[in-house]
This record gives sequence, C-alpha cells and structure tokens, in this order.
Amino acid sequence: MAVESIVTMEAAVKALDQKKGKNIRVLHTGELTTLADYFVLCTAGSTTQVKALCDICEEEVEKAGGELHHREGFRDGGWVLLDFSDVVVHVFLDEERDFYDLERLWSDAEEVDISEYLSED
Repeated sequence: MAVESIVTMEAAVKALDQKKGKNIRVLHTGELTTLADYFVLCTAGSTTQVKALCDICEEEVEKAGGELHHREGFRDGGWVLLDFSDVVVHVFLDEERDFYDLERLWSDAEEVDISEYLSED
C-alpha cells in the first residue's frame, strides 16, 4: 500500500470531519480490489452539505498532493463519488447510503480506525 494513499485518505477524512460530515468510515479495500486502497464513506444532511463536503475534500486532498481523477453524481446530489485513484470518497444523503449499503457490499474489507483524524467535538 502506497504512503500516498494513506496521506490522501487522512486528508479526506479530516476535510469531511471539518465540514461536519456524519458517520465517516474508512474501509481498507486494497487487498480485495484494484479499484482503490481505501473507500471513505460519509453522510451529509442535505444536498447543500454534500456539495460543501465534496468541495472541501477535493481542496484538502489536493493540498496534500492528491489529484481528483473523476467525480460522479454531482448533479443528482444524493451520492457523489470522488475518485482520487488510490482513495475513493463516497458522500451520501442518508437514504442513498442506506439503500446502496456499501459497508455490507464490502463487508470483507477491514475497517480503519480513524479516531485520530477526527475532532473531539
């Protein structure tokens, strides 16, 4: 696993937490797929917050040296995927997160302890 993917994942998690993303979880998928080393999942309370979370995430990951390769679903606003190559960030509204249930689909992936990246409040 590349050091860059850890730096990208950390920057994404901190950015999502900074903008009050809910239920942030990280799955280590590198052993299961070539798609990405990590999936970062986050829930937003509104389509406005989805946009804000995606914007800050992209900005902070780029500051950390990552590069956005693809963004999917932005117009719909219910589920946006940000592909940073080795890290894929998923920002959902509650209903979409429950419906697609990526945690169940990727249940073989190890969940990463991200408590050190999250604020205390």
